[in-house]
Amino acid sequence: MGLIHMRIDEIVVIFSGILGIVFVYWFFLGKKGREVVVGKEIDIVVDGGYSPERIVVPVGETTRINFLRRDQSSCLEEVVLPDFRIKRHLPLNVKVSVEITPQKAGEYGYSCGMNMYHGKIVVK
Repeated sequence: MGLIHMRIDEIVVIFSGILGIVFVYWFFLGKKGREVVVGKEIDIVVDGGYSPERIVVPVGETTRINFLRRDQSSCLEEVVLPDFRIKRHLPLNVKVSVEITPQKAGEYGYSCGMNMYHGKIVVK
């Protein structure tokens, strides 16, 4: 059956499916937040995710990351930095600081306790 012989509802379903695939790819794999270069310290606001989402820190130097949770969602009440063996509870509207001293360049992820929201630490 050629494209000419397809009913309009079949065309709409196929077109909607293609749009859905493109959206899922963009949302989960294609988005890259801007990178923020950090000196000795940075504040990350936790509100429906992490802002900024990607930070750049220097290799071999200690960086203090301050998380300030503004979102009441229970998912965001914990932050986990597995590569640095850090897990912290984030009370609402209270700044919680963690210090990292990465020894190798690379990308290190962090997430909420339920692994639904993610951020990235880029070490250069």
